[in-house]
Amino acid sequence: MSWMWRGTRAAVAASLLALAGCGSDEEEKPWDGKVTPLAETADWKDTGPYAACKVNTGTDPCSNSPASFNVSACRNSTLAALEREGIYRLKMRYELPGNEVTPPYAAEGSGSLRFSGGTPDLVQGLPLVSWSGDPRLFSATGRWVRDVGTERLVTDYTLMGCAAPSPRELTGCFATCTNGQLDYVGTFHAERMTWGRSEPESSGGLKPVSESYVELGSPVDIYVAKDHAYVVSINRYGETGGLTVFDVKDRAHPVFKTSIQFPGDSYWNGVWAKGDALYVASADTGLLVFDISDPGNPVFLRSMPTGGPIDVHTVLVDGDRLYAMSPSPNRETLIFDVTTPRQPVLLTRHVLNVPGYPHDAFVFGDRLYVSHLQGGYQVLDVKDPAKVRNLGSYAFPGTMAHHSAVGRFGEHTLAFEGGERMGAHLRVLKVDDPTNIVKVGEFSLRDVTSIHNILLVGTRLYIAWYHEGVRVLDVSNPTKPKQVAHFNTFHDTDPRSREGLYEGAIGIRVPGDGFVYVVDDVRGLLIFPEL
Repeated sequence: MSWMWRGTRAAVAASLLALAGCGSDEEEKPWDGKVTPLAETADWKDTGPYAACKVNTGTDPCSNSPASFNVSACRNSTLAALEREGIYRLKMRYELPGNEVTPPYAAEGSGSLRFSGGTPDLVQGLPLVSWSGDPRLFSATGRWVRDVGTERLVTDYTLMGCAAPSPRELTGCFATCTNGQLDYVGTFHAERMTWGRSEPESSGGLKPVSESYVELGSPVDIYVAKDHAYVVSINRYGETGGLTVFDVKDRAHPVFKTSIQFPGDSYWNGVWAKGDALYVASADTGLLVFDISDPGNPVFLRSMPTGGPIDVHTVLVDGDRLYAMSPSPNRETLIFDVTTPRQPVLLTRHVLNVPGYPHDAFVFGDRLYVSHLQGGYQVLDVKDPAKVRNLGSYAFPGTMAHHSAVGRFGEHTLAFEGGERMGAHLRVLKVDDPTNIVKVGEFSLRDVTSIHNILLVGTRLYIAWYHEGVRVLDVSNPTKPKQVAHFNTFHDTDPRSREGLYEGAIGIRVPGDGFVYVVDDVRGLLIFPEL
């Protein structure tokens, strides 16, 4: 299969690029090894209002009435063609009320709509309290009620349709009010989180050989060792997480072995293995160490570090080092010696004096590339754990550095980096000189979704991209990544699917056994052939 795919890759890639809107004959030329710095435009750039409607002056925008909006410049007739089913994600441009024409303030936000039977079930994830059933007049209000101290706060989010550029897109304006007082106004652009006429379910031969449901919480990460898949889950939507183990000797027929939860300690977000040890990142008790000498029956050994519980969000093992990313209480990176895998030894705790916290990391050579969320992409020298040095960073307005993979391409060390927020996409960064990191390439999909985890295998980049499912990119020319395969895991009509931004394909591993392992927050564990 491998040689057949590689022999036809250029032809298949050309058709896929046309579908993704990012291909040309020029891009098919072999890479000459050169890189050119690109301007950084951030994940969200204010290009002005998304729709031609606005709040009517002299009316009460908190009445939840369509009459509160001026839609005279809208194309209301197009609204009848809007598909009124499934989940729509909203890109929202907030403005301060009273300054709709030339606002001194504009900020990005996100939201959602969920339809069934032609009527929204949820607006902004909130129960529907007002709705216009006229197909030419889209108007919906969702309500959030909460008690703050002795005061009850009632916030209404009213959306008003303006046009449907396509059957799966909606533009319009909105107003938010709390206890009858106007908070914000603005415009939005929404897209349905589905595939079908616009894109097939899969391409490039990427189809699962098996799918296994995960009972615990919301599955978020996976590690494969000893012919077993270890899936960790977080507490979410009222369900508690933990660890689920599958025997995957037969990848087409995984066998559930066991699940583990600890009372009051089940928000487990990251997992890795080395030898007979399994490491789990716990938000409640830090680094959990299990014995997997019997791989189908992990035995808990200890939590680390000693001296008090901390929140560990992700873990990474490189050689005899383990790196644990801790959001709180100290926003630090912990480095352990795991020469004896079941007995980690804490070497150091490093704190970066920048915003955010260390979310994830990647090791390449003697450098640790830390995704520090609002603090940007940070590069550390970790050759001597006792003398960790900050070498440089990359950030931009609205940065939310989340995950990366680093490799050597020709004369350059390049990082494939992605954030975690609406519009976050793939950036290719030249990191040879950490004091002068520059963007040299990028790849994006719909800007109402977010990229998530990234893995580099040779010149293939495997990505878990939330609503966009699994994406495989050819990065033989790293300045112009090309999609060569995909599989859409997200089903917006599945009653188990949620409306939030962080839904769909979330965790991914390519351990080199010929398969790709993906966890989807609803579908569980999916196993694909490696391309």
